[in-house]
Amino acid sequence: MIENDYLLAWAVYGIAALGCLLVWFRLTRWMWRWLCEPLRVAMTVLLLTPTVVDPGKELFAPAIAITALDLLFGVGNNAWRAVADLVLYGLIAMAVYLLAAGLRWLLWRRQGLVEASPAGDGNEPTLRERMARGEFGGPQGLRAGPRP
Repeated sequence: MIENDYLLAWAVYGIAALGCLLVWFRLTRWMWRWLCEPLRVAMTVLLLTPTVVDPGKELFAPAIAITALDLLFGVGNNAWRAVADLVLYGLIAMAVYLLAAGLRWLLWRRQGLVEASPAGDGNEPTLRERMARGEFGGPQGLRAGPRP
C-alpha cells in the first residue's frame, strides 16, 4: 500500500466514522443526559481509537477493526494491543468527561439550577406557568383544539 492509498483509506474511514457518530447521537438523544453522554463518549472512543499495526512502518488502523478481524479470523497477534489501546483511551476519555460533567454540575448548583432535594419539594412550576413564561417558544408553536 502506497502512502496515498493509506491516507485515502483513513479519510474514507474518518468520514464513515463521523457518519456513524451522527447516527449514534441521533439514536441516543431521547435518553437521560447522564446516560446518553457516557454512551456517546464510549462510541466515540470505539470508532476513533487507532492502534499500531506494523511498528516498523508506523502504520495505524482502527483498533475496533483490528480487534474484530483478529478475533474472527485469528490471523494476527494485534488483538491484545488493540484492546489495550481501546481501554487506555476509554479511561482517559471517561476521566475527562467525568471532570467536565462534575464542573458543569458544580456550576449549575452554584447558579441554583439544581434543586437541593432530589425528590423535589413541590415548588416546581406547572406546565401552564412555564408556557406563560414562554419557555416553549410562545403560543405560535401550540395549537388549540383537536388536530384535523
